Amino acid sequence: MQPDASFRDQVEHLIALVPAGQVTTYGDLAALAGHPYAARIVGGIAHYGNEKLPWHRLVNRFGGLASGYYGGREVQAAMLEAEAVTCTNFIVDNFQERRWRPNL
Repeated sequence: MQPDASFRDQVEHLIALVPAGQVTTYGDLAALAGHPYAARIVGGIAHYGNEKLPWHRLVNRFGGLASGYYGGREVQAAMLEAEAVTCTNFIVDNFQERRWRPNL
């Protein structure tokens, strides 16, 4: 990541790197982008971010799906299931195994 890239640019770059079949958290992306206490800002970026990015792979620190996800948690769960990520009660099954955390 280039040092002059905006926080939004960094977050969008990072979410694009999350592989299919894995998820990451708001806090993980914030930390990877150099601002470990900016998880809420990551949420705002996700809500209004580039629609072509895999925001469905973004979950809360417990593996919970986003209540504000466009179309609801049901849509996010269906998108994850299409990548073989299952959820129970809108929480990612085997969350720690599915969590993408490079160098954290």
